[in-house]
Amino acid sequence: MITLGGALHDIRSKIQNRERISSEEARWLWHNASDAELRDLAMQVRARFHAPSACTYMVMRIVNYTNVCVAQCDYCAFYRLPGNPEGYVLSEEQVFAKLDELLALGGDLAAFNGGFNPHLPLEYYCDLFSAIRARYGDSLEFYALTIAEFMYLADHAKLDYAAAAQKFKEAGVHWITGGGSEILTEDFRRRHSKFKYTVAQYFEAQRAIVDAGLRTTATMVIGFDESIDERLEHLERTRKFQDETNGLASFLCWTYKPYFTQIGGIEIGTEEYLRHLALSRIYLDNVSRIRTSVLTQNERALEGLLYGADDFDLPIEDEVTQKAGATISLQFDKILNVARRLGFTPTYRHVPQDRAETVPSL
Repeated sequence: MITLGGALHDIRSKIQNRERISSEEARWLWHNASDAELRDLAMQVRARFHAPSACTYMVMRIVNYTNVCVAQCDYCAFYRLPGNPEGYVLSEEQVFAKLDELLALGGDLAAFNGGFNPHLPLEYYCDLFSAIRARYGDSLEFYALTIAEFMYLADHAKLDYAAAAQKFKEAGVHWITGGGSEILTEDFRRRHSKFKYTVAQYFEAQRAIVDAGLRTTATMVIGFDESIDERLEHLERTRKFQDETNGLASFLCWTYKPYFTQIGGIEIGTEEYLRHLALSRIYLDNVSRIRTSVLTQNERALEGLLYGADDFDLPIEDEVTQKAGATISLQFDKILNVARRLGFTPTYRHVPQDRAETVPSL
């Protein structure tokens, strides 16, 4: 019979030897390791990529260019169906105004996130992104779409994923991020987002994005009704994709905000989030940058730096999570001082200079 101490000793030895842990060992850690033990193991993996006191951050804005969406995910408080009088689409000038404000606040990264709007053709996006690149050049970077939106647009335009990725690349796009993943299991998607794409299709699209020479990221949202096994399946799929492509620049996990959504629920606590962050760092041993979510955890997100994270952003807007209960603070110095009090030295990360960054070999 394996004792608790014996199992922990074996897992710790594997991590010290830079050996990969299995999903069974990750499950054991989740159920049996203390917060301090998880934190210690996560920081050991973090140290492979980053100096102990180093961390980076960005000031960014999520531009929600439309709230019209036909996906009907039951955890979303943001979307409006076509024909709803509250539906909107931002004009080019409205987008520019948001980007100008971002630059004035010292930020240089925008992320675009909207939905599956059947009234917006591919040209709307290509024209918008071309105009942004022409106006701002490399003074500002943008995450053009989430993978889920990319898939919808490709299908709507009757293009395969490779051709769609090339269209966006020609429009000046450098990044299509891993948004729209939530929990990457087929059961989860059947329960909560049946009009979204399958997990297999999601990774097919992300592979086409990487093959086109575009940058991408991994994301995850926890706190719905998912099991630990579903969380681990998501992490396993992410680790496998990174093994095969080395295309993921970072991994970001945040928590589901249940307010004003169809399924409601109770928001999970920061303690559970931090444990999951640590487990993600341990399991995703091939992703150098693990990001903690100030958007959903506010100042307490900085505690994630003690649980294996090394990067975070200071958001100035995101209607999707704000509609579901997230709050945003523009007191950047106050938030950064939390990181400093925890023993870290935050350094601004300029995403326009990040483009050629590669993931270090283990």
